[in-house]
Amino acid sequence: MDPAKNHSSDGGVRREWRLPADCSVRIRQLFRESSAERWHLSFHSFHTTLTRSAAKRFGEAAPDIERIQEYFATLHVQDLVLACACAEGSESAWNEFVAQYRNYLRTAAAAILRRSASDPAAMELADSLFADLYGLSEGKAGGRSLFRYFHGRSSLKTWLRAVLSQRHIDAIRAGKRFRSLDAGEEGEEDGETRRLPALAKIALPSDPYRELYLSRFREALKLALAELEPRARSRLHLYYAEDRTLAEIGKQLGEHESSVSRNLERIRKELRATVEGLLRAGKVADGGPAAPGMDDAQIALCIQYAGEDSAIDLDKLFEAPSASQPRKAKDIPGPDRILEP
Repeated sequence: MDPAKNHSSDGGVRREWRLPADCSVRIRQLFRESSAERWHLSFHSFHTTLTRSAAKRFGEAAPDIERIQEYFATLHVQDLVLACACAEGSESAWNEFVAQYRNYLRTAAAAILRRSASDPAAMELADSLFADLYGLSEGKAGGRSLFRYFHGRSSLKTWLRAVLSQRHIDAIRAGKRFRSLDAGEEGEEDGETRRLPALAKIALPSDPYRELYLSRFREALKLALAELEPRARSRLHLYYAEDRTLAEIGKQLGEHESSVSRNLERIRKELRATVEGLLRAGKVADGGPAAPGMDDAQIALCIQYAGEDSAIDLDKLFEAPSASQPRKAKDIPGPDRILEP
């Protein structure tokens, strides 16, 4: 269901979620900065996509302009535009997506299955996504495309990796739903099958490398943060650890909000590149022995697991606990948000 249309007023009357008119200038700016024209994506489609994304993020809340502007600054607009163009059936966008992401999906599938990227099972798992992404279930491109569920809050790679993981889990669950019993077992006839306990009671095996990946991520992020210049560390700490707004940070640092946003984006990209480089090289903190280097799929897993793990404390990583009132756990952003390009 479209989140932009799934809202009700106090009287229970269905209404459409709309972006405030004051956002129009910023939306026009994002449209110009994106690659929308490359895929012949109209401004109307771009606006609709941003509205759907914001509706998914804020739900029934009525955020002010500043919060919406901050949300726009965190979006992966280039990825969002590519996904939107693919969902609308743009052939050039789809060709770009296949060329850019097919090998990544197969590598990610191989990491999930613990097999090589050339293994038929890994290729099948990866390629199984393409029909749903293309939207062939309706007989035409974009009819029920999975791209409609991408809102740009993470990178397209991270989202695809999560979809791929969920598809693998669904396959495991489907395989455990029934099992054959040998003849002679109590209460069963020869060749008959018996339903297993409800899916909610089936404990799926966790990734045995999860804790290792989380540990490697913590070490790499701590090293990368330590290498930042003090002013860059201060920006990240104010925004992520202290939850300051762009306006508050700008006032403290003597900068305009737009400059704060651009600088945060630049620092995030540099920090992500450093973390990925450390993970790829196998570097660790405290002069310990170098661990084996990671490939792209393993690095993606590190970042995904870090985003899911509430035990990673940003204040500890920055080594500069804030004296301000602690935020609730649900308000603390996952460390992966710092690294999103």
